[in-house]
Amino acid sequence: MSVVSHIFQFLARIPLPWMQRLGAGLGWLVWWLSPAYRRHFKANVQAAGVAWHDARPAVAAIGAMVAELPWVWMRPHSATLESLVTWDGAAHFEAAMKAGKGVIIMSPHLGSWEIGAQAIAEKFGPAHGPLVALFRPARKAWLEPLVANARTRPYLDSAPTSLAGVRTLIRTLRKGGYTAILPDQVPPLGQGVWAPFFGRDVYTMTLLAKLAQQTGAHIIMTWCERLPAGQGFCMHMRPFDAPEMQDTAVSPEVAAAAVNRGVEAMVRHAPGQYLWGYARDKQPRAEG
Repeated sequence: MSVVSHIFQFLARIPLPWMQRLGAGLGWLVWWLSPAYRRHFKANVQAAGVAWHDARPAVAAIGAMVAELPWVWMRPHSATLESLVTWDGAAHFEAAMKAGKGVIIMSPHLGSWEIGAQAIAEKFGPAHGPLVALFRPARKAWLEPLVANARTRPYLDSAPTSLAGVRTLIRTLRKGGYTAILPDQVPPLGQGVWAPFFGRDVYTMTLLAKLAQQTGAHIIMTWCERLPAGQGFCMHMRPFDAPEMQDTAVSPEVAAAAVNRGVEAMVRHAPGQYLWGYARDKQPRAEG
């Protein structure tokens, strides 16, 4: 076992509320030590038209999200999240699953999406089978075993970010299963289109819309809210009924714009937990 794994195991034993408070402090420390980060963060908030006092809590929230990772990634597979997670709108997911065409969980960089995936798999897996999601391998070799432990759990299966992985998702949805997509992840060059997001054109994935159009799957907007004072998390779920997601005649640009509007709606609901420092407007990289 690597030194990093030992460190993560040690940190994972610290109570989660303590790590969240520590992370909040670290979030503000990074904020004050990095003028470039501050400028980028504020520029994204301003471009979105979000009031600064609404977005300001995200400085601490981003730090808390990072500090949670040892606890999330090293959590024993036998441990449950039942006492930590409350649910708002789970009936929307259940109703969509009953339709039998599969469900795409649309979960952006909002709140604690790592815990969200585990919570969804734990709650719905026994009745509906595993959550199957695309996961890109960690860029750093020392991170790979930690990430693998987090993303291959009971009722949580991973598929590679490749054509084979996409085919796995299509088969899963056509069988009435469910998957999760990060809709504001900047895709590699050739796997997206330019579409407006908070008033700026950004490179946006086409995968989510294509999956819905090809399979007829329902889309559920989901975000995992981090509750204050270490009280746990609340999973919010809402249907995303954009007609563009079922119309194969619309252009990829029109469909991508609809996806971005859905993400915007979620961010406006909880701007204090969005990853404003993420370079959503960056140029796509070439795959490989």
